[in-house]
Amino acid sequence: MINQERLVRTFLELVYIDSPSGQEARISTELSDRLRALDLEVSVDEIGNVLGRWEGVGQPLLLSAHVDTVSPGIGIKPVVADGIIRSDGTTILGADDKSGVAVILEVLAVLHEGGQRPAVEVALSVGEEVGLLGAKSMDAGWFRARQALALDSGGPLSQITCAAPTSDKFSATIYGRAAHAGSNPEEGINAIWVASQAISQMLLGRIDEETTANIGVIRGGHAVNVVPDRVEIRGEARSHSSSKLDAQIGAMRAALENATTAHKGARLELEIERTYHAYRLAENAPIIQRVARVLDALGEEPPSLRKGGGGSDANILNGRGIEAVPISTGMQAVHTNEECIAIADMARCARFVLLALQRSMDE
Repeated sequence: MINQERLVRTFLELVYIDSPSGQEARISTELSDRLRALDLEVSVDEIGNVLGRWEGVGQPLLLSAHVDTVSPGIGIKPVVADGIIRSDGTTILGADDKSGVAVILEVLAVLHEGGQRPAVEVALSVGEEVGLLGAKSMDAGWFRARQALALDSGGPLSQITCAAPTSDKFSATIYGRAAHAGSNPEEGINAIWVASQAISQMLLGRIDEETTANIGVIRGGHAVNVVPDRVEIRGEARSHSSSKLDAQIGAMRAALENATTAHKGARLELEIERTYHAYRLAENAPIIQRVARVLDALGEEPPSLRKGGGGSDANILNGRGIEAVPISTGMQAVHTNEECIAIADMARCARFVLLALQRSMDE
């Protein structure tokens, strides 16, 4: 039986460990120690991914979560009140995704206390928030599981993300020419102006039901009396359709190139990277049916399948032939200082994962 008090205590202990993307060494060490204490065979790779395995009964089920958090995530002070955990408002909470990690640890603790153990694999990744870097670097040959639950989602427990988009990100630098903004502005090339002309020609936001695009970062200039000679732009596009994504990112490239060539002497440096690939699971996929059976046994609503707009480690796992679906831990308002999680929802997720593992010994 899930120990809700222990689950909350574990979650709070993890939240107190600062682990922004790129600074996960401390929490990776903590989690590897906790998994070894539960008798898992554990390995930590060179970038901090923590992998664990129990040689139990049945076909192994992979449990996935990530340990890094977005900013502001230093010095988180969780507040527990009225069954809800939130931060004090000055930072994010870190339920994304330490709630998933806490659920995994609690479920393993329950099984460790019992008798017969199911076969299970655990993958706790670093760098998820900055491009799924940890999952991408994991040794694909290590995994024996063919199905996975990625405990990294919000919303109702029964809401299953059966499809997620492909994502491209780009980094552009436009170079102009510096000049005094009052004495001789005509001798300069204003890089910020060039960038603004490019951005004004881009379609951004919701492009269609499958495609989105965004400019998220722009940096440039040093002083108001200097024509800026350099500006950096970072953006992305996502789509469930490869052809639509190629068209959107191509249009954004063209806007940057056209605006730059329109100003003689300006120069563009552009890098485009495919961050992750899409996945799509049919309603009759084995992992979807497995989730449906567990939800039914718990008296929950049947699965409600949806297309997601974001990426997760499930994208990488599906790309490696492991059927994976994100499962909700109950996290809400993630990536904001209003992020929170209901204790009851986190415990509900833990009961779901526990039953899924228990049933795996008979399947």
